[in-house]
Amino acid sequence: MKVSIILASYDSGHYHGGMGQGPDALISGGLVEALTMAGHDVAVEDIGRVGEAQEREIATGFAVCNAVAAEVRLARDSGRFPIVLAGNCLTSAGAVAGEGADAIIWADQHGDLNTPETSIYGFLDGMALATVLGLCWRPMAAAISGFQPIDPSRCVLVNARDLDPAEKQLLKTLPIVRTECPGVAQATERLKAAGAKRVHMHLDLDVHDPEDLQANRYVSQGGPSPEQLRGAACAMALAVPVVGITVSAYDPAFDAQGDVPPLVGELLNDLIATIEGR
Repeated sequence: MKVSIILASYDSGHYHGGMGQGPDALISGGLVEALTMAGHDVAVEDIGRVGEAQEREIATGFAVCNAVAAEVRLARDSGRFPIVLAGNCLTSAGAVAGEGADAIIWADQHGDLNTPETSIYGFLDGMALATVLGLCWRPMAAAISGFQPIDPSRCVLVNARDLDPAEKQLLKTLPIVRTECPGVAQATERLKAAGAKRVHMHLDLDVHDPEDLQANRYVSQGGPSPEQLRGAACAMALAVPVVGITVSAYDPAFDAQGDVPPLVGELLNDLIATIEGR
């Protein structure tokens, strides 16, 4: 398969800070080589610095989304499958816009469903999925070229276990499909029933059980092993048409042994093979 890896090296508005170091660390950890050895034609594109010189979280976060949307659209127009490596989860709004996605699979230990009205800490990335679903930051999201909010009934939330009270309450009122990794077959059936035609798959690496893989400082016990997530992701990709992938939230400072990049290579190779053979 022709693959475009798109680097968005930002964390909370800071270029190459914290989890913004993750995209480069995945590349230097052998991701391109792993995909190439599996027979894929891999191109790497880097959005570089975006926005103003002054790094402001909100303005920069949405500028990153705009830059990613443009790169993803170029990849799709060139017949390449887009894989975005991002520091922050909000970046998926740009990928969704560039792909024209109408559904989303969101694997994350967090719900990312806060809004400015409900957020305890005001953390923009904690509002990432809410933004994709059109629940907040609507004018900013609408300014991303091609962005259309995804209907909550076309959203599958995988292994979210660290939820704020307002997120728990919101999940009682929205038709978001929640699942653990062993239950993804039923979840994707509901996604198909909702009419999903173009699915974006968002994989926040902190969805994993930190006993098996710790991707960043945000630690919550439980979650799938790398093997369980890989199996679930492939099962979902076999059931519904995945048009792009985002891998986010890897901070190499919490991976002293360099365990994460090879596991991401295995995950993406299996996913690409599944999508290609579908």
